[in-house]
Amino acid sequence: MTTQAVADKLVALCREGKHDQAVEELYSDKCVSREMPGMPSEFVEGKPAIIKKAEGWFENVEEMHGGEISDPLVAGKHFSCVMTFDITFKDRGRTQDEEIAVYTVENGKIVAEQFFYAMPS
Repeated sequence: MTTQAVADKLVALCREGKHDQAVEELYSDKCVSREMPGMPSEFVEGKPAIIKKAEGWFENVEEMHGGEISDPLVAGKHFSCVMTFDITFKDRGRTQDEEIAVYTVENGKIVAEQFFYAMPS
């Protein structure tokens, strides 16, 4: 798949709430994931670790009030999306968050993801 095809499929699956399916279908087995410095799971490697990280995030969600993912912006083997969330977390209450996600695609699979967002104060 081209970078554009991977990006379009990721966005479509995320909009349908099929995050696990997106990782299973689109991610390389050796994919890496980076959060902001100092955050839990700041760096994880491998599809199983990325799935476990996502499961931990979703387990902390008490209620999802809304969220959106933008259409992807593609440049070469990279694409980015803006993600917004309105969520009540079990450990910190309700928050509206916004982040930019940047992905790298090689051989039709996502090999890296990195998230940029304001750090909690």
